[in-house]
Amino acid sequence: MRDAVIVDAVRTAVGKRGGSLSRLHSASLSAHVLNALAGRTGLDPALVDDVIWGCASGVGMQAGCIGRASVLAAGWPESVPGLTVDRQCGSSQQAVHQAAAGVISGQYDIAVAGGVEIMSAVPLGTTRLDGRCGEPFGPHVWDRYDGIRFHQGMGAQLIADAHGITRAEMDQHGLDSHARAARAIDEGRFEGQIAPVTVTGEDGTTRRFATDEGVRRGSTLQTLAGLKPAFREDGTITAGNASQVSDGTGALLLTTGEIARAHGWTPMARVHTAVVTGTDPVTMLTGPIPATAKALRKSGLSLDDIGVYEINEAFASVTLAWLRETGADPARLNPLGGAMAIGHPIGGSGARIMTTLVHHMRDNGIRYGLQSMCEGGGMANATILELL
Repeated sequence: MRDAVIVDAVRTAVGKRGGSLSRLHSASLSAHVLNALAGRTGLDPALVDDVIWGCASGVGMQAGCIGRASVLAAGWPESVPGLTVDRQCGSSQQAVHQAAAGVISGQYDIAVAGGVEIMSAVPLGTTRLDGRCGEPFGPHVWDRYDGIRFHQGMGAQLIADAHGITRAEMDQHGLDSHARAARAIDEGRFEGQIAPVTVTGEDGTTRRFATDEGVRRGSTLQTLAGLKPAFREDGTITAGNASQVSDGTGALLLTTGEIARAHGWTPMARVHTAVVTGTDPVTMLTGPIPATAKALRKSGLSLDDIGVYEINEAFASVTLAWLRETGADPARLNPLGGAMAIGHPIGGSGARIMTTLVHHMRDNGIRYGLQSMCEGGGMANATILELL
């Protein structure tokens, strides 16, 4: 039987809003990791059956199938196609799922999955066009939910309210994420997974960008307590306990174990289980809880079998609620920091997280790793990887 293995995974460092990557084109940044992946593995791009690329805001420079544009920008043969996937925050995790399914079914022998988002240039919500083009979801959906307009920030607040998660708990969770990410940077944990980017400043000088720049050091609970609520006057969600607006991309090479051996590649991990589920679109962000349960049922594994959990830190309430509902070991959650510290370049986050996950598993001999992400509209992907 055919399987799906990850040969290698690479990402850029994540740039903060208006930061080091903000002046680049999404296709150019994507091309950078595609060529870095080929260079690291000795891959002949002509052998790639498809490039499946996640992106959550397909407008402006990310319109017109950014997956195809990225292939062309990389200088890869015109025979290599590209596909763009939109499952909101989980777009590039879904891209990995589709690449794995294509490899297992025999539609692909070699596929590349990943994603990109330059949120500095294409902000979240840009796709909400004016009335001439219609608005997302439409009247039948709004009628179904009593006219409620879906809002991720309010969804995060509703989760905090429902689970009795306090502002202090969420602020501490944010501080912990930054501390873990800072420690990972200082210990060189990300160096093997990041493809440095040469960036040009406004003054025309160039420099090497290779460190996630959203990580804050030296913050305190007192500092975070002074931040204003972001979504409700009496709310508890703030910029200090939420993910950051970010820019970044990542790419993974998938094939079968047999084909990997034929090319002299030593795979890092096998895609053991891949699932997706839906939840209510109002609260919206609770999806990782049922997605985790579904992945465990399908895999036959227990949560105790999983050595590391990468649950996207869209908001502190999301991961804290996941911990409460699953009973998972907090020490295994996002051990190198999460999106509150590293950042959340929407369509590229799934690839960023999976790249971090698979390298951490290899570096520490962890057999099973779990990744899950909440997604706009009330959905969530979950993936279990097995170390090889």
